[in-house]
Amino acid sequence: MKKAGILNRHLSAALAELGHTDEVLVCDAGMPIPSGPRVVDLAFRAGVPSFAQVLDGLLDELVVEGATAASEVRTANPETAALLADRFPGLTLVSHERLKELSRGARLVVRTGEARPYANVLLRCGVFF
Repeated sequence: MKKAGILNRHLSAALAELGHTDEVLVCDAGMPIPSGPRVVDLAFRAGVPSFAQVLDGLLDELVVEGATAASEVRTANPETAALLADRFPGLTLVSHERLKELSRGARLVVRTGEARPYANVLLRCGVFF
């Protein structure tokens, strides 16, 4: 049994399969999930687990070379906008519609229980060397 890190067996296995340039969508409970990507649904109740908790757990285990979020987050959800700006200084912002289009290319979708709008980010995996 693992003693640290992500304990969810489905999420841990999905992360181990990711490679350079693969994309991971971390999303709130309301984001439409495209057909195709593997989905690990962590949503339990509204707000549980939060977007921030899941994102920080993923960032402890992934090398991320880029991130994209919806520009609407800045006005609709300033707290999440600040979190994303802090975690990703080079964050790319696109329209929410464009983010939904881009998410179709994700290899993995991790759905949180977040119940605030536009708490979504598409991560591009990097390499550790």
